[in-house]
Amino acid sequence: MKVLVTGGAGFIGSAVCRLFVAELGAAVLNVDKLTYAANLASLRAIENHPGYRFHRADVCDRERVATLMADFMPDAMLHLAAESHVDRSIDGPDDFIRTNIDGTFAMLTAARDYWEKLPPARAKAFRFHHVSTDEVFGALGARGKFTETSRYKPNSPYAASKAASDHLVRAWHETFGLPVLVSNCSNNYGPFHFPEKLIPLTILKALHGEEIPVYGKGDNVRDWLYVDDHARALHAILSNGRPGASYNVGCDGERTNLVVVRQICALLDEMLSNSPHRPHDNLIAFVADRPAHDRRYAIDGRKLRRELGWEPRENFDSGLRKTVRWYLDNRWWWEPIWHGRYQGARLGTAPAAAAR
Repeated sequence: MKVLVTGGAGFIGSAVCRLFVAELGAAVLNVDKLTYAANLASLRAIENHPGYRFHRADVCDRERVATLMADFMPDAMLHLAAESHVDRSIDGPDDFIRTNIDGTFAMLTAARDYWEKLPPARAKAFRFHHVSTDEVFGALGARGKFTETSRYKPNSPYAASKAASDHLVRAWHETFGLPVLVSNCSNNYGPFHFPEKLIPLTILKALHGEEIPVYGKGDNVRDWLYVDDHARALHAILSNGRPGASYNVGCDGERTNLVVVRQICALLDEMLSNSPHRPHDNLIAFVADRPAHDRRYAIDGRKLRRELGWEPRENFDSGLRKTVRWYLDNRWWWEPIWHGRYQGARLGTAPAAAAR
């Protein structure tokens, strides 16, 4: 299989590229603009593999994407390129609208043009898989889970931009017949995660003896999914999903943010017995909540398991242990980021939102 992956230098995208190339034997063309959170170091393990190619390009550049597709002749497109951090979308929504909405439109247009020119057998087998998030559904109450038929109710600029892109993808299927797939995942975590997100930020703040910020009371609930499990789910959907269908990806990993942070601190206490910062949970500091902070997410992933036979290999406890261990053992990857592009500064404090 030949797969064009957009956003393959990002967190989830790099996991997909490593899996598809090194384990599954696919040929992959990674198209990435290399914005702040992208990191080619995450692809070091496959950068010289004969089945892997990288091309720097913006998904909004329809002509460039079309040229790349005509040259590579993919059997499928896996569209992961997106601005993804809620806090950054509060501070500056512009990039989210451009990349997540305009970029998806450009990709759909290029994909349709390419697909319509394929021979019948190849056109029938072609797939455009759009990777999205559970945040498009908004917030849950104390009970229930998001299903594939949950109504859309995005509450942040990031979630709204992803909801719009989901709708575009479905429209291209219904209107033009493009064989699309949509997946909505819960919160990912694992190795190679840019440190603006909760789990890597907590690890690195604790390692440096800095305050670990917890928004509000820390009682917001997220459903956690190990990134390599997500990559395998995407392969299952791309290979065997029904055109026009959507699939939720989650593995019953609900935890409050405070529980997650305390569990990381406990793991660091165990793994770093000589650390001067033990007990690490003394570093926890409760800070002002962010605007539009959804109370709870939870994914019902039964459709994916029932129809495609996917099962996660990690539960939250095993995955979190692996993640903490990885950050301790791979300073080569995160130290250049921490001492250069991002040092854990608070984001998502737009003045207009803070004033309300």
